[in-house]
Amino acid sequence: MSGSTPQSKFSRRNDFFSLAVLGGLLIGSFPVEAFAFGFDDVVKKAEELAQQGYRAPETSLPSELRELSFTEYAQIQFKRDRDVWSGRGAPFTLSFIHEGMHYDSAIQLNSIDQEGEVHAFAYNPDDFTYGDLGISDEVKNSDGVGIAGVRINHALNEGDRNEEMMVFLGASYFRAVGRGQVYGLSGRGLAVDTGLPSGEEFPRFSEMWIIEPSSESQYLTIFALLDSPSVTGAYRFVLRPGEDTLVDVQSRLYLRRAVEKLGIAPLTSMYLYGPEQPSSTQHYIPAIHDSNGLLINDAQNGWTWRPLANPARLMMNRQATPQLRGYGLMQRGHNFSDYQDIAARYDLRPSAWVEPQNEWGAGSVELIQIPTDNETNDNIVSMWLADETHDPETPLAFDYRITFTTDESRHLDPQLAWVEETRRSRGEVIRDNLVREPDGTLAFVLDFIGPSLSGIPSDANMSVEASVGDNGELANSRVVHNPATNGWRVFVNVKRDNGNQPLDIRAKLVLEGKQMSETWYYRLPANG
Repeated sequence: MSGSTPQSKFSRRNDFFSLAVLGGLLIGSFPVEAFAFGFDDVVKKAEELAQQGYRAPETSLPSELRELSFTEYAQIQFKRDRDVWSGRGAPFTLSFIHEGMHYDSAIQLNSIDQEGEVHAFAYNPDDFTYGDLGISDEVKNSDGVGIAGVRINHALNEGDRNEEMMVFLGASYFRAVGRGQVYGLSGRGLAVDTGLPSGEEFPRFSEMWIIEPSSESQYLTIFALLDSPSVTGAYRFVLRPGEDTLVDVQSRLYLRRAVEKLGIAPLTSMYLYGPEQPSSTQHYIPAIHDSNGLLINDAQNGWTWRPLANPARLMMNRQATPQLRGYGLMQRGHNFSDYQDIAARYDLRPSAWVEPQNEWGAGSVELIQIPTDNETNDNIVSMWLADETHDPETPLAFDYRITFTTDESRHLDPQLAWVEETRRSRGEVIRDNLVREPDGTLAFVLDFIGPSLSGIPSDANMSVEASVGDNGELANSRVVHNPATNGWRVFVNVKRDNGNQPLDIRAKLVLEGKQMSETWYYRLPANG
């Protein structure tokens, strides 16, 4: 990272975590590699691996590396003058990540050169600097030490030399950014049994192959082999950097056994507090989160916006999606004033929008919200789950595109308004003497904006359709024109019956019988 510590470009929390083929053709989102080794070879490896018994990765990392703290581990940096393909005029280069801390399983990394030959990368301690850790040569050269992950570098921002824009590190986790963005939420290759009492299984990318780019390459192709006790998989990632960075994912999965929950295109993020759920302690930072809502679009229900929460206890629920068009964990709001955090720069963290590229069938999007008392824990998980039970004898194919963006409105329906922000407040009434007094309700204030509201006069007969679940009542709801945003502000006041149980609340704009907005759906946490 230009000789600086990871914190200089990315947050203290989130640092770790093309014409790739000359003459390649594009079919859908994926190039056809005219090489001796390609996606079909990874598929064959995954299929053969599924027929074998699972072998856990070796984890013989010396204690001097395993017991490093985060800040100590951050001192181990790859020497940028040793970047793979550096000096060849390639638009992408690779930097390796050292094993250490809880990253104690080595990954086998390979390149595919422009003649189609496969070359394995070997761990070399001379490729790294170790700061002032005092790690001995004996430990550095130990048989138990290897490469934990890989950073992909590219001149994404104008005038920049190649800087990190995507990383694969830990299990099947990866992150990417577009122009002017910093790391936030994570994608994962697969999620298995997430949130079940039996415990979650974390499939890992055990081997990767990266096609060497030509000097004219506009995207980078990465193959990955996934392995776990329950499933193996072949993946192709096509990285397309830009203002919005696109990652096209092609996956073929082989089950070793029946899996209760097979989470497709999972996303992992962090929500600590924000206007939807203000901090319980006084702080100058008004919001801390990598994402503040889950957005879902399906053929039957249209667009649904679900603000996130930091619940007092684990909260899980699903929304049926008979035909998923897209879903994502979003960071709505990119004004610095919304966060005021100079170090973390939550205002620059992207949303991730997932769009299926083949037929997924009927299923549901699950949202898992986990209690956390600090911003170092990723406490939000979302994924797609199929309705049908997967037969271990039948291979599975899920292809999708992930867009990392800070311009979320480009991916919304222009015919529908969306919620710019959700604010939570006590309900109140203004007396004749203009004094505000609480009215015993909980209020949610929603600001709807969007081009579909332009030209609608302020005295239009706009209304709000609001409802609550069985654990409460709708005290009142109303909508007023908001001249500051040229949008409409909705007030929803509720009373909950049992504070130990969550309460579902929904609202949308309607004009003369026509739905004018996405549906706002908030699950008020128990004891929250």
